[in-house]
Amino acid sequence: MNLKEIADELVAGCREDRAKENLEKLYAEDAVSVEGQDFMDMGRETHGRDAIRGKHEWWEGAHEVSGASVSDPMPHGEDRFAVIFSVQGKVKETGETFDMQEVGVYHVANGKIVREEFFY
Repeated sequence: MNLKEIADELVAGCREDRAKENLEKLYAEDAVSVEGQDFMDMGRETHGRDAIRGKHEWWEGAHEVSGASVSDPMPHGEDRFAVIFSVQGKVKETGETFDMQEVGVYHVANGKIVREEFFY
């Protein structure tokens, strides 16, 4: 897959609730996910596709999403693209509501996402 195909499929997967399914298809086995801050003492970096899947599962288990939108991908050269995510919901444990926006920057090599970085 080329950069545009990967970017378009990542966005479609997020919009259609297929983000976890797309991990196998779009991410390198040794991909790295980097958060802007350390949540719950989990560290800022997550290494490997399986660990990134675990991060998705943690998010789904800890939060109730009431609304979300995903921008179209914005390519940057031949090896990166960015996406803007807007999410509304609440933390299941506390009931605290949130309205967040973040930018995901995705690095692609050899037809797979090798690194994602989130800015909020």
